[in-house]
Amino acid sequence: MTDLQITEAFLYMDYLCFRALCCKGPPPARPEYDLVCIGLTGSGKTSLLSKLCSESPDNIVSTTGADNIRKYWSRYYQGSQGVIFVLDSASSEDDLETARNELHSALQHPQLCTLPFLILANHQDKPAARSVQEVKKYFELEPLARGKRWILQPCSLDDMDALKDSFSQLIHLLEEKDHEAVRM
Repeated sequence: MTDLQITEAFLYMDYLCFRALCCKGPPPARPEYDLVCIGLTGSGKTSLLSKLCSESPDNIVSTTGADNIRKYWSRYYQGSQGVIFVLDSASSEDDLETARNELHSALQHPQLCTLPFLILANHQDKPAARSVQEVKKYFELEPLARGKRWILQPCSLDDMDALKDSFSQLIHLLEEKDHEAVRM
């Protein structure tokens, strides 16, 4: 063995010792979950998810004809482990009523009724935004979602910390479900 090879071998051993003592290897793999994200046109689904993924929401164009595709939402439900429902808390009374009906349908849908729901009251930065308490009362969430696992959170594109916290809470609900499945 040459001096260079010996030096390389010692450096490699030092590297292995350092990794074993300090780094303890890569972090454990995080579970992946299949989530379905639904909400009316203009509620901010794409903008929120893009911003959450560190993409610029500047180039986002609203989905055209989204009202026509609402009847096809259920095609995406199969295999979902959780639901994200985005509503525009500053929308008109008519749109809010439509969102309420769609959320009620989702909460009662056979493929979704046992899943955790993250309900995001978006556009909290707008003057006409309804508070979380107003949304909870208007959507009749207490009686409708009794016995279900759901979270209602305010959000806006301006407050990514709150949005990330909301998703952390949803992940916590999903992990609880995983632990329940293991116990059974």
